[in-house]
Amino acid sequence: MAGSAPSSSTTNIMLAILEKKTISVDLFRPLRNFIAFNYSEREAQNLDDDLQTLKQLRSDVERQSDPTPTARRDLLQNYFKALCLVETRFPISPDKDHINTVTFTWHDAFKHKQKASQQNIHLEKAAVLFNLGAVYSQIGLSYDRATVDGRRLASHAFIGAAGAFAFLRDNAATKASIGSSTTVDISVECAGMLERLMLAQAQECVFENTIAKGSTPGVCAKISRQVGVYYEEALAALNVAPLNQHFDKAWISHVQLKAALFYAEACYRYGLELHEKEEIAEEIARLRSGVSALTEVKKSSKGAAVQLLDAINKLEANLNRNLERAMKENDRVYLMRVPSPSSLPPLPAFSMVKPMAMNEVLDASKEKMFASLVPDSSAKALSRYTEMVDDIIRTQAEKLQQASELTRVRLKEMDLPESILALEGNFTLPTVLKEDVEAVQISGGPAGLEAELQQLRDLRRVNQEMLIHIEELLQKEAREDAQFRSQFGTRWTRPQSSTLTKNLQDRLNRFAANLKQAADSDGRIERSVREHSAFMSILDRRPIESALPTLARPIMSLDANEDAVVGALKQSLRQLETLGAQRAGLEDMLKEMKRKDDILPKLMTSTGSYEDLFRKEISKYDHISEEIAQNMEAQEQLLLQIQAQNDEFSAIFNLEDYKASREKCYKQIQAAIAKFREIKDNINEGLKFYVTLQDAITNVKQQCSDFVMTRNIQCREMMDDVQRQMAGLNFQDGKNTGAYNSNYPPGGHQTQRSNSQQQADPRPQTPYYQTRDQPPMAGYAHPPPSYSSPQPLPSPYHVPATSAAPYPPPHAQQQQPASHEYGQPAYPGWRGPYYNAHAQQPGSLPRPPYTVPSPYPPHQSGYYKQQ
Repeated sequence: MAGSAPSSSTTNIMLAILEKKTISVDLFRPLRNFIAFNYSEREAQNLDDDLQTLKQLRSDVERQSDPTPTARRDLLQNYFKALCLVETRFPISPDKDHINTVTFTWHDAFKHKQKASQQNIHLEKAAVLFNLGAVYSQIGLSYDRATVDGRRLASHAFIGAAGAFAFLRDNAATKASIGSSTTVDISVECAGMLERLMLAQAQECVFENTIAKGSTPGVCAKISRQVGVYYEEALAALNVAPLNQHFDKAWISHVQLKAALFYAEACYRYGLELHEKEEIAEEIARLRSGVSALTEVKKSSKGAAVQLLDAINKLEANLNRNLERAMKENDRVYLMRVPSPSSLPPLPAFSMVKPMAMNEVLDASKEKMFASLVPDSSAKALSRYTEMVDDIIRTQAEKLQQASELTRVRLKEMDLPESILALEGNFTLPTVLKEDVEAVQISGGPAGLEAELQQLRDLRRVNQEMLIHIEELLQKEAREDAQFRSQFGTRWTRPQSSTLTKNLQDRLNRFAANLKQAADSDGRIERSVREHSAFMSILDRRPIESALPTLARPIMSLDANEDAVVGALKQSLRQLETLGAQRAGLEDMLKEMKRKDDILPKLMTSTGSYEDLFRKEISKYDHISEEIAQNMEAQEQLLLQIQAQNDEFSAIFNLEDYKASREKCYKQIQAAIAKFREIKDNINEGLKFYVTLQDAITNVKQQCSDFVMTRNIQCREMMDDVQRQMAGLNFQDGKNTGAYNSNYPPGGHQTQRSNSQQQADPRPQTPYYQTRDQPPMAGYAHPPPSYSSPQPLPSPYHVPATSAAPYPPPHAQQQQPASHEYGQPAYPGWRGPYYNAHAQQPGSLPRPPYTVPSPYPPHQSGYYKQQ
């Protein structure tokens, strides 16, 4: 029936399907006789190799002796493609003019004593597809799911199994069930159940990898819930006919336990996320719901695997532990009212798997077997028939789409069903506007602007403190130089500090001016936040729908027929919705009829006129065309009725005034969003400016530190020389005496250059000093580029953290060229009282200067091992 394999994970007990067994059948002789009789002996001889290949494929399928599951999978796929080619060329049926000596027999995979025998190829194709899905499931069970790669490969194999069973359900199960002899395992219901089961096991592998990666509780909860949903769908199919009496109780118990386990797992994970958000009341309700599900399912756990029961017990203990903690916190701190579990919305679910698309895997259109057997007249007739069917389906599909579009437009003109929902208190914002509001709330909303303003203040303070420190450093060096110059007089021959630091002082002055301008800009932002705080506060309403006006009943009623009017209108809308569902069903029916419309065998064996056959086959679509016409006529009548009912409804409830007030509220919300985004952009521009400027100041600070260090070293050397001179021990010659001036030429200029060069650029070309580990940098006497010339604002820098920095250390430091202009205007492109945020390049925004740690560490349940 099925197999299971344990893994290091206690819940990783999964099911694999065993293949159906068959009885040998000879295809070679009956098919060759058909070719020789209907075509020629020569044609039969030419196709002997193809017939031998088909015979060998069938023999290999019967033996089930392939060494590996993957080889078995390839065999079944190749045999199915061959069957598709056989189906279009060889009419196998009890008909006397057909191949009536071939009978396919297959046993049920779950009840081996039951078997089916049919004289058509549909049973054969269905059985092969079933076995293909079974082999895929066995491949999935063969991987070591204790590893990340093993679970990934297993999930892919289960997805393939789901694809095979889905393909069986949609393409072969119905045809195979038409015969007088059939088995439950290849029915539409069983194939659908197995597809859901395989998807559940594939999603379960994804969930375990998600746990191993340490994903957030919210993500784990969504993926876990989808596992439970797939198991619940499989369980629902197992509990109704014809499957409820066909499977062992251990199977049903396994699926039932897995469904409850992963529902409770989702409750547990979702509860961790709620605890982080301090939504204690809902956390308690979710945990209670999970505990209740496990308690109930253990009553019917007879025959289940021990590992699965152990996992349920461990999860139940974790749920109870968290529940006890949450209840204590609620009793002592939060005092929230715990909602009933039945009143909670469904847990969110997210599917990470879907059935593998088998159309390409099983596509036989490129196979060469029996390629020469299709007569040209049959191929042309098939093409002409297909065009006729496509034209019918296209015409009817266009009618259905036009009817649906007409309904949508007419209802929108009448503001339905929105006005009915508003009366019941279920109104909502337009989708685009709601998404904008949610984006604002996720980013912190107006209430979070104050924290970002504080970031601006802190960054401005850090920059100011750095400038003060640099200024004090230069002033101290200048005072020391002046003191020695006064002490030694003319013997102190090195240049004055003021002649060497002019460029640095100019840059520091520009930075200070920029900070002053930035402070003014910050002030304007803060005033804007204060002025518009009340206006933007509507965006902090949760839910935002609570800010919308309500559609109220009239204060006075003359005949008290409001409820009757509303009830009649709602009933009409339900009828219109039913008609829409019927249209969708009719369109699906058209597509399904085309998919199952296989006329080729009839064309190949027809002895009469093709046109007569076409008329007979196309008549199958007439009744659907009639149903479509009736649906459209009923819709038109119903729309006229709804129009009259809506006019009466609008008059009673003064709908026009409500619409006007609602639109006014929409515009208010839109304006608040625009103002919030404008302020947010300005704040972001300010944060980027301060981070960029901080890097520029840090660069200058390093230059100043190097300058002071170099001056101190030379100061000590010169003091030694001057003292030796004063003691009559002058060892310097004219060449040595010029050593200091060669490093610091008077006024910051270098060796003479040509007059044309001096006029073009009077700046020196070599630095005053150069450290071993740094690239050459411009000397201190370099004048910076013209401040008035337009310069691009540098990208944000990752500055190494210092004791004064209010943000965490970055990962890397970028070195700007020495000639880059750091002293940019504080906020370029100022317009009005806000920052004019320029178009940002990808990755140009700075990291936030603060990081807030999560109040709770990541949680993992105790019974899943990290992989």
